[in-house]
Amino acid sequence: MMPLHRRAALGALAALAGCRSTPPALYAIAAVPGDARRGGPQTVSLREVSLAQYLDRQSIVRSTTDHRLDVSSNDWWGEPLASMLTRVLAENLGERLPDSSVVQSGGAISVPAQATVEVNLQRLGLSTPETLALVAQVAVNRRDGRRAGNARTISLTVPVQGTGTQPFVAAASIAVGRLADAIVGQLVVG
Repeated sequence: MMPLHRRAALGALAALAGCRSTPPALYAIAAVPGDARRGGPQTVSLREVSLAQYLDRQSIVRSTTDHRLDVSSNDWWGEPLASMLTRVLAENLGERLPDSSVVQSGGAISVPAQATVEVNLQRLGLSTPETLALVAQVAVNRRDGRRAGNARTISLTVPVQGTGTQPFVAAASIAVGRLADAIVGQLVVG
């Protein structure tokens, strides 16, 4: 017969095993197709996207209303949001600028760039239950001096097709694609 203290210890372990929380659901923003444009710089360096600090967390922030954050407790980004946005934005820009090489500055590849893109993401969240809003400051600096980039604010809205985190992330993917479209408009000359 097993001693009482061992039975108690096994019972406590069994109780703890039964109390495990559900693993978080992980989400990723994805690149979306866009129109290819010619006339961009030969090389474009994309600096890491800077985030408003309230967005810089593992849990997904879906909205800010009445000065309160709506944070998804068990829905997490699959990687740090700034890194993910930089990676996806670079992929979107590369697709839209087929004659250009788009590299992330600070990455493993370093090349002299004819243009540098800087993005400060100020908002990514629901403005209404059916609408996602993205607000970013963007600066495009070209080495050739053409259309040198003054920082400008880009505000976009995208309809959210449903409720929950998956439709939110799908709308965020579309918004980042539209942000890439606006950046390409600043990069392409003529």
